[in-house]
Amino acid sequence: MEKYPIAVITGATSGLGELAAIELAKRGMHLVLTARNQSRAEATRNKIKELAPNAVVEFFFGDLSLMEEVKRIGKEIIAQYPKIDILVNNAGLHGFEQRVTKEGLPEMIAVNYLAPWLLTNTLLPSLLQSSKARIVNVASEASRNHGELKLPEDLTDISDFTSRGSSKLYGKTKLLNIMFTGELGRQLTGTGVTVNALNPGFNVTGLGRELGFSSVLAKILNKLHIGDPGKGADIIVRLATEDQYQGENGGYFNVGTGKPIVPVYPGGDTGMQNKLWSDTVNILAQKGYIE
Repeated sequence: MEKYPIAVITGATSGLGELAAIELAKRGMHLVLTARNQSRAEATRNKIKELAPNAVVEFFFGDLSLMEEVKRIGKEIIAQYPKIDILVNNAGLHGFEQRVTKEGLPEMIAVNYLAPWLLTNTLLPSLLQSSKARIVNVASEASRNHGELKLPEDLTDISDFTSRGSSKLYGKTKLLNIMFTGELGRQLTGTGVTVNALNPGFNVTGLGRELGFSSVLAKILNKLHIGDPGKGADIIVRLATEDQYQGENGGYFNVGTGKPIVPVYPGGDTGMQNKLWSDTVNILAQKGYIE
């Protein structure tokens, strides 16, 4: 039996995920983190150990843009951890041009929506073994700028887009996170497992790997006190640990205040949430990633 609560976090080698991991480590959590490569993982491990010397940190490696690898990572985690207490789906990408994965999926949809959907469902057996497991999905108020949602077409649309058009697609992926949270919350009713989404506020960490000036921009924004990633990490940790959120399920909560947000349509529409779930199951089943 594991002595400490197990917290699985994606995208924990930088930004919000890393800050949340550090805070959860300070609270005695056993960290199970995903990473793309060994060097970034070791840098994160060292940073966590420096601030929480007794922390137990384990990494599982893979590319979250590939469903085959998401499934593999999930299977590896549940094989080692039959009980999981916290899952934070934080990994995200704002790409400024269309990239298609080798599995034929649009990269931003794959990383931001399909990966957390598939990882959550793969880890569910272990989450259900914890009497009060919590799933936390990092969404965003960028969801309000999602254009028009077309299902199931948007889930597999590999059309090119401009840098400006990338914002609508990014917003759409965050809308999908909110909708996924609502539907899963209903499905988990009575199990003891809860799922909630959050708006972390504007953070330069979400501007995309390829944005070359992001470190300069981060310094400028920090000086102006705009986009504090610490606040975004704080709401992640609160949803994952605080008693006030124990009974909440399928909700969407704001950075800072921690209060519920009414999502933009169709974020809270149960019919559309259900359709999104069915369409997602169909797409992933057709490709062989779920039975």
